[in-house]
Amino acid sequence: MSNDAHNPVTLISYVGSTRNGRCGYCTKSTSCSFYLRSYNLSVTDYQILLDRGWRRSGTLLYKPHMTLSCCPHYTIRVDATTHKTSRDQRQTLHKWSRFILGESYTQECAKRYPKSKEEKKRQQSEFNLIETVHGPEYSTLQGLQRIPPEPAHKFEVKLESTVFTEEKYELFENYQRNVHNEPPWQISQSGFTNFLCKSPLENTTAPSGMKLGSYHQCYRVDGRLVAMGVLDLLPHCVSSVYFMYHEDYRAWGFGKLSACREAALAREGGYQYYYMGFYIHSCPKMWYKREYGPCYLLDPETYAWNLFDEKLEKLLDKYGYVGASTIHLHDAAEKDNDPEKTRDSTGSENVIGGGDQDESEEGGEDEEEVPLGFVFSTKMPGIMTKREIDDFDIGNLKFQVGRSKITASELETLDLSTWVDVGKEVLATVGPDFARSMVLAIM
Repeated sequence: MSNDAHNPVTLISYVGSTRNGRCGYCTKSTSCSFYLRSYNLSVTDYQILLDRGWRRSGTLLYKPHMTLSCCPHYTIRVDATTHKTSRDQRQTLHKWSRFILGESYTQECAKRYPKSKEEKKRQQSEFNLIETVHGPEYSTLQGLQRIPPEPAHKFEVKLESTVFTEEKYELFENYQRNVHNEPPWQISQSGFTNFLCKSPLENTTAPSGMKLGSYHQCYRVDGRLVAMGVLDLLPHCVSSVYFMYHEDYRAWGFGKLSACREAALAREGGYQYYYMGFYIHSCPKMWYKREYGPCYLLDPETYAWNLFDEKLEKLLDKYGYVGASTIHLHDAAEKDNDPEKTRDSTGSENVIGGGDQDESEEGGEDEEEVPLGFVFSTKMPGIMTKREIDDFDIGNLKFQVGRSKITASELETLDLSTWVDVGKEVLATVGPDFARSMVLAIM
């Protein structure tokens, strides 16, 4: 079991499956997910979960059941090393920079430090994302070792711990109330803390200098907190958890500003990939995510990454749920010239709804609890096959009873054999690599 500074023991507990929960993206109530509670979670193990379609909300881990949910959730990522910004994104970055620097500062710099023809030509023909996002930061301006007048505003961006502060909560409350139009009674300090401050990941720094763990990326203008991103920094990605901004800055396109900055962090920090959370094809508010490309969707059955191209978009338009089986059957039907043959892996067509909702939604009060083994009986996409489970050494699954750690084999002697079945269901959903290092707490 991995237990070094960067990979502490992963301790989780079983929560189980729910179905018929209130969907946050349409008017239906057919949301279905499998849940675990995490107490300690190594960054390596969480990376494994992300790459199997999982996501966290505070300390709650959940994997949507793609074929039973009205709005399938696809993990979406961008390769930050090949990411190309659009004209609109570049314009938003430049507009923000002009606002921060101010006209007087820009004019004075142009007089004192005129650019050569070569510099002007390079700036016109090349776009450097990292230089552009850092350009208006006060620390960058100070690093130029020049003596121009002060910029119009002092802009600072800093990665901070996820500890609760009144300043952060006031920003969250303003964002939820004025941007998401949530009623005040639905907004609370405890909700903010549980969702965006608590994390099972431990903040560390790798020998290479790479930061790992959960952080608040705070944006301050003249000392005032105006925006904040909640990020998980993992061995191979920057994972966006949530982003908020004050309504006073609504006009500056902070959605684009933050996405470009987070992609830049993934590139300059050596994480390579930028995970933008879930993509909901039926939700128009999610469509902006495909504008950051090239981007890829995680196949819910094989866990391969499919390029989000025109072909995949058309399949999503037509079938809603798209996995390897859908693609294979669609291609076969196209070859046979009979599109009616194309069906999903369950043998029935899928239809998804529309709507919009922020990703903090964990389900409604009307969710129906389902019995143990639900992921098997409903053939949840992407779970391990019976043969793969049989080939796994179940006897060595690790459990925690009180303060003692025991194996599945030892559970039999303690009249706790039912927990072996729990372990199998967890194994099937998290996969063998995660299961080998996890400890499943018996609560």
